[in-house]
Amino acid sequence: MNILFMGPPGAGKGTQAERIVNEFGVPHISTGDAFRLAMKQGTPIGIKAKEYIDQGLLVPDDVTIGIVRERLQQEDCEKGFLLDGFPRTLSQAEALDDILTSMNRKLDHVIDLKVDRDLLLARLTGRRICKSCGATYHVIFNPPQQEGVCDKCSGELYQRSDDSEEKVGTRLDEYINKTAPLLAYYEAKGLLRQVDGEKEIDTVSKEIVSLLRG
Repeated sequence: MNILFMGPPGAGKGTQAERIVNEFGVPHISTGDAFRLAMKQGTPIGIKAKEYIDQGLLVPDDVTIGIVRERLQQEDCEKGFLLDGFPRTLSQAEALDDILTSMNRKLDHVIDLKVDRDLLLARLTGRRICKSCGATYHVIFNPPQQEGVCDKCSGELYQRSDDSEEKVGTRLDEYINKTAPLLAYYEAKGLLRQVDGEKEIDTVSKEIVSLLRG
């Protein structure tokens, strides 16, 4: 079974992906992991990617697509995969279609986790970190016993600059704007399955498994 996972930051993709790969016995492939594997193995495309990364440059599309192609051709993907973080654009989606066609395969499902923007903001801006020991809390989902104070070492808790409402809002808007055409693309192909990511984690998992088995 070949699955593509979509959803904005904070939607719970990582949690659900872990459960789905355990349920179906397929590898979870994120672009970050695929890059690291290619560079570790020293493949030609991995070496090329490392050159860009070492210079602090964005990796161009053709290299990213080559990394994904290489990863999908590995032995552990023979029974399927769960792809996460790729494609991010229409051109990448078309490239993925070409890769799979060349392998006589196709996507079976595109799962999109839907979560209200305000809830995503609450999830992503609520993280607090201890300046002393690095322990992580959340003002709503995992609050410390005393506000602003670490339970473990009594250190001061702080909010990372990239967790600010302004920066998180920018990330969410960028995601929404970039992926709207992708959702339309997969909906037109009859592959898109939208799941309410605001429900309890177990409920969301059961709904996804039911869709995939259906």
